[in-house]
Amino acid sequence: MTYPALSPGMNIEDSKVVTEDDLALHLGSGALKVYATPAMVRFIELTCRKLIEPKLPEGQSTVGVDIHVKHLAPTPLGGKVRVRAEITEIEGNLIHFQAEVWDTEEKIGEAEHQRAVIDIARFQKRVAQKSAAN
Repeated sequence: MTYPALSPGMNIEDSKVVTEDDLALHLGSGALKVYATPAMVRFIELTCRKLIEPKLPEGQSTVGVDIHVKHLAPTPLGGKVRVRAEITEIEGNLIHFQAEVWDTEEKIGEAEHQRAVIDIARFQKRVAQKSAAN
């Protein structure tokens, strides 16, 4: 399948302030009050979605299928983080991204991420079948 509104090189930037909900202590990924790796992953995925989902045909969405992330440096509560995500490849229904995350001082993370374009109705039907089986 092709997505004419999407192409490699397209990119987006977004920023946010680190809140209590983003802390390793809160998310259980660590014992410190610093920006958590799971929060970074969430922010990267959200930013990638913001780039592509408005450009998809009606009835389609994306799901994250792969992410390789490196968390390089800490950011404290109240710090500002910024992510830049870029489409690097479109391969069938898979969209590949490269992302970098910065705080006000330094690069704090990087990731390779893949999202699969899905038909929402078909996907929800599969979820309903699994729910009925439980």
